[in-house]
Amino acid sequence: MKFWTSLPGLSRWPPASFSVPGANWQEHLSAADFQRIAADADRLGFDAITVPEHVVLPRELAGRMGGRWPDALTVMAFIAGATTRIRVNSGVIIAPLHNPVRLAKAIATLDVLSGGRVMVTFGAGMAPGEFSALGVDFSRRGRMMDEYLRAMKVLWTADEPEFHGEFVDFADVVFEPKPVQRPHPPVFVGGRSVYALRRAARLADGWAPSGAQAGRGPWLSGPADLPWFLAEARRCDGFGERERAFDIAMHAVPVLIGPDHRLEDTASRLTSTQQVVEVIADLDAAGVTWTTVPPLGDGPRSLTEHREYLEWAATEVMPAFRCAAP
Repeated sequence: MKFWTSLPGLSRWPPASFSVPGANWQEHLSAADFQRIAADADRLGFDAITVPEHVVLPRELAGRMGGRWPDALTVMAFIAGATTRIRVNSGVIIAPLHNPVRLAKAIATLDVLSGGRVMVTFGAGMAPGEFSALGVDFSRRGRMMDEYLRAMKVLWTADEPEFHGEFVDFADVVFEPKPVQRPHPPVFVGGRSVYALRRAARLADGWAPSGAQAGRGPWLSGPADLPWFLAEARRCDGFGERERAFDIAMHAVPVLIGPDHRLEDTASRLTSTQQVVEVIADLDAAGVTWTTVPPLGDGPRSLTEHREYLEWAATEVMPAFRCAAP
């Protein structure tokens, strides 16, 4: 099992936590604090730091999700510069909102400068107003995402990249630098619907089933659903040959967004280390390969408590799921 964590304070979600300006400790974090948190996670053996992203949010959604969201690749570069070992991941970059050639360039460049520590999670998006603000057709986002992923892989891997599609067209170009990782940085597809899974099974190295309950289902609600979903993945051409290396990244305590994009608080609070270990053990037994360590109770209430949480997770929880040295 591998473990990711995140940087507090990058977003203001859920917004109720920030209803009184300045009252939430995360609002006061400085650049140096973000560096300290990233360095702690690096030192303690976490496998990745995951960064969320939205470019803009429609005002009606900002009331439910908060309006403050970072640019993922900017934060990933910042984290990579403050660490030496830990991977940096997006969770998620909405692929159709980005030019795929420029996005492929940014990811490849960061992979080089980080020494091969980039992984990326892409989503198709769920907010029509965000697409409208960027001049992108929301109704075609699925086809765009599929094509963008294919085009980026060509740029990352081909000596003479050429691609001719509905949305992307290039030939007779040189694309350098190539990523350090071969054939390319790990690519995950985010979303807990069967449609997101099928996209991951066809085009990605892993699936990150969390996020919004929008559009068509069925939806993954927990590890007990995984056998049915993996059976669906095996119906996709080529997945059977790749299944052993296919990653599944799930929060230990589900993070679910309801049909109106409000955070669904569906899980009871965990109150002991043993409860946390048992929850992660259920994921491990189901075949999940990446997860988080949920905090006890309501979670940290200060920067000091957050750093103590990271120390506890790394020393009391994560070792139970690490392979012993031979």
